[in-house]
Amino acid sequence: MGKYVIKRILYMIFVFFVMSILLFFLYNMIPSDPARAELEPMKAKLKVEEYNKRYQDLRKQYGLDDPMIVRYGKWLGRLLQGDLGDSRVYKDKVINVVQEPLKLTIFINIFAIIIGLAITIPLGIACAVKKNSVFDQVTQVLTVIGYSIPVFITALLFIYVFSVKLQWFPVSGMRTAGKNYTGIKDTLDIFKHIALPLIIMTVGSLGGMTRYVRAAMDDALSMDYVKTARAKGLKEKTVIYSHAWRNALLPVVTLIVGWFMSIFSGSLIIESMFNLNGMGKFYIDALNKKDYDLALAIQLFYIIITLLGNLVTDLTYGLVDPRVRVEN
Repeated sequence: MGKYVIKRILYMIFVFFVMSILLFFLYNMIPSDPARAELEPMKAKLKVEEYNKRYQDLRKQYGLDDPMIVRYGKWLGRLLQGDLGDSRVYKDKVINVVQEPLKLTIFINIFAIIIGLAITIPLGIACAVKKNSVFDQVTQVLTVIGYSIPVFITALLFIYVFSVKLQWFPVSGMRTAGKNYTGIKDTLDIFKHIALPLIIMTVGSLGGMTRYVRAAMDDALSMDYVKTARAKGLKEKTVIYSHAWRNALLPVVTLIVGWFMSIFSGSLIIESMFNLNGMGKFYIDALNKKDYDLALAIQLFYIIITLLGNLVTDLTYGLVDPRVRVEN
């Protein structure tokens, strides 16, 4: 296992290195001039000579006149030292700028995933156990509908019902405008604002996950070892949860781990519709504002999360199913 983990880590480092080259060159080939963009607001106040001097100084400071490979080497050296660069829009270190959006995204998505798994796993198992029953058929129809409707349609429907008609939840933002709550009141105010986005994200994930769990459990329940367990007189709960579910969990692991890894990426649609400054909206804003150092750092962060997710998935296979052997 140790050798396997070391090989995978070396593979991850290689992939990260290749992707860093591709992304760095891609972002730096986008037509833009950060030095000119920074000086543009002061252009009317500066004389031509002073403007040109400041412009050349900024280009030298940012290394814009260096060959691309030299710029990449300097950037990679800073990256290996933990310096993700500076945000030219927010005038701060990237690592400081992304902290608040990342906290918000993780906070919301962890709740959505926990609630989603708590609903979809028991529901998928129940549908497989009661296959072709009225309960199963109704659930299948609802999950197909839920899976087919785009999340922004669901969001608009929920906003209309719960925010406009019933007025249970605010339409957007994280806090009530004009209020400076503290302590418990501030916490409750935040929960009130994120409750509706959380409900929408949870509802949007129920259809696909429920159908996936049902399909995996249906295959497991049709296996000979389940029939043998029942023939031996084992309790039905033991057959379902100790025999069938553990084997059905193997194909579900990939989806579950991928779902957990998504807590860092955020939901662009939901965050934009509810004006939540999470990682998804933050990344798009960085691209729109041409803050490419910030966008590049976020993109590399996503790559690291994806690579770690793949490693966790492979290691989880061995824990879930003893038949999986790393050395094979």
